This record gives sequence, C-alpha cells and structure tokens, in this order.
Amino acid sequence: MAVRSPVLNVMANAALKAARGLRRDFGEVEQLQVSIKGPGDFVSTADLRAERTIKTELTRARPGYALLFEEGGATQGSDPHHRWIVDPLDGTTNFLHGVPHFCISIALEREGEIVAGLVYDPTRDEMFWGEKGAGAYLNDRRLRASARRQVGEALIGTGMPFRDRARQDEYLATLAAVMPATHGVRRFGAAALDLAYVAAGRFDGFWEFGLSPWDIAAGMLLVREAGGYISDLAGGQTMMTSGDILAANDHLHLPLAAMLKEALRGATR
Repeated sequence: MAVRSPVLNVMANAALKAARGLRRDFGEVEQLQVSIKGPGDFVSTADLRAERTIKTELTRARPGYALLFEEGGATQGSDPHHRWIVDPLDGTTNFLHGVPHFCISIALEREGEIVAGLVYDPTRDEMFWGEKGAGAYLNDRRLRASARRQVGEALIGTGMPFRDRARQDEYLATLAAVMPATHGVRRFGAAALDLAYVAAGRFDGFWEFGLSPWDIAAGMLLVREAGGYISDLAGGQTMMTSGDILAANDHLHLPLAAMLKEALRGATR
C-alpha cells in the first residue's frame, strides 16, 4: 500500500474537505451565484468557498508558506522557500454546466521547484498524487505513463485557448496537424486532470497554450514521476511562465514536439 508523506497528507486532507462542498453544490448549478469575469471564464460561489477551505487547511498545517491561488492571487509567507500553488476548481465551466469533469489541484513549490502535487476528482473519488523522487499514484496504485511508441496509435488531450483569442489561429494549426496523425484528440476542459491522465496512461500526450501555474503545477509533477516528459511547445522549460505545455510519454514527446513546432512555424508565416 502506498504511503503518503506528511506534506501530502496535508494536501489530501485539504482537497477532501473542499471536495465535500463541491459535491454538495454540483448538480445544483442553477441555484449558484455566478459572476462573469470574462468571456468563457467564470467564478462561482462554490469555487470561492473551496478556495477558502483549502487556504484555511494549508495555512493551519504550514502557516509560513506562501500561497498562489487562482482567485485569491499571491500571498507572501514568512517562509521564503515554500509556496502552495492551488486551483480549487479546475474545470469551472464544466462544473457550472453540470458536466462531471472537474478537479482540485494542489502543488508545493520549494525553492522554485515543484516537489509535490495532488489532483483530486471529486465525482470519481480519484486522487492522483506524487512527490519528487517517490513516484506518482492514483489512490493506492502506482502510475506509469503509457508505453505506446507510434503517434498513429496515440490518444492525445488538448485544451483550446479562451483567454488569448489572438492565438486561436496558432492553436487551430496545431490541431489540424495532430488530428490526422493520431488515433484521436480529446478536449475535456480541465488541464490538471488532462495531465493526471497522461501520468495514468489514459492519454498518451497533452498540449495547450496559455495556461496558468495553478493549472499545471501539480500535473507536471505527476507526469514526471510517472516517467513522462514535460516541455513548452519549443522544447524548453518555460511552462510556468509561458503557460504553453506539451506532456507525453518518452517515446512520443519528440515526434509530437516536432509536429507542433512545424505547425506553429507554418501558422506564423
């Protein structure tokens, strides 16, 4: 049986406590108070309530750690070495429309490096978790990225740009390249879960543009600990600042990266 470290237990307890409220509100989306932040970008009372719960639990257990939350932004801590990076409800649009595909994402950053990550899906009771050097797990089962070697056999996840409409042409160029070359492309609307699915071998790869640190921090750790590879779309390591990300198993990362780079080159000519 897999044994979580004390810090992962803190993360798991915070996620489980917040998930109780999310499950209660899910299915009653018509009664939620919803404010529009921007086109295709919503915040619900459930989202804010989950954030407050997680923040309370994390700061109680590690009071000096800095915080970076999707809604609440950044909060400095007395400990300059550690920071929680949290999305209390990734897949908010799914949640608000009654689509049961959303999650809580919590990562711990130490000295600028992600060292622990947890992604919890309340509707399926699936907890993906991992720690640097200790592997990645789904509940009690060890995770491994898929072993597929051929791009044509691969199922790839993606996400469509919604904040930066100017990049739609670039994205469509990459989609046009990947769709005919693979076994299929899926867009589920929760990047943290998409990355967890790469770690679990459900997806063979995933790419998206313009994500935020709280969307990807935990998932990146999971993919790496499951034996997968993470880069930005140019093959570098700017994911946390650029928000552009490609995750895949070790056989498919290079061919997918080459495909995406060629598509982006053609889109900018």
